[in-house]
Amino acid sequence: MEAVNLFPLFLSLKVATIATVCALVVGLPISYYLSRSNDKISDILDSLFTLPIVLPPTVLGYYLLVLLGRSSPIGRWLEEAFGILIVFTPTGAVVAAFVVALPFFVKTARAAFASIDEQLLNAARVLGRSEWDIFFTVVIPLSWRSIASATTLVFARALGDFGTTLMVAGSIPNETMTMPIAIYDALLAGDKKMANILVLIMTVVSIALLYTMKRLEKRMIRGENDAVRRH
Repeated sequence: MEAVNLFPLFLSLKVATIATVCALVVGLPISYYLSRSNDKISDILDSLFTLPIVLPPTVLGYYLLVLLGRSSPIGRWLEEAFGILIVFTPTGAVVAAFVVALPFFVKTARAAFASIDEQLLNAARVLGRSEWDIFFTVVIPLSWRSIASATTLVFARALGDFGTTLMVAGSIPNETMTMPIAIYDALLAGDKKMANILVLIMTVVSIALLYTMKRLEKRMIRGENDAVRRH
């Protein structure tokens, strides 16, 4: 029996994890700003962050190639100043997964932030709380369930990305080949047996991870409810 190379699985998990952390760090302030602003700038930003959901993966991948390729100003600056290469590297896979998954976090978190009663925030301001303090002690605690759901959604989307990752990172074996790309390559090579094994592994791992995240979320909710009852 042909040995199964698990490198694509580990790379996919690594890429999805890093992309999720980046989406959490970048997406929280953006989501909060969009939820509290009604000007033209916020409308433009909202449209830009929605584009990755609407655009075909190949188009999005092309834009990233143009923007971050070695011949682009940004790509050339990153290489000369920091020695960082984006295209056809694992870093490129992270960037692709991040760009594809970020809109799902922003949309979900923005809706949660927008549902918070403005009077609660004003009351905190009257008590002398800074905006930074309000965000972490009022906004986040009131929205954490939606943020947890958004984080799970981002991880799942980043884990399963194919088109954009293929365009930006390529399919270099043992370097940039993620699990979805490995499945595609196995089908192209006519190796249906290997493709079936990879699909099964990907399905089992995805179900196990999503189940674990859901159980942790429910445990946190039970802990929160128990704390409320004790008070």
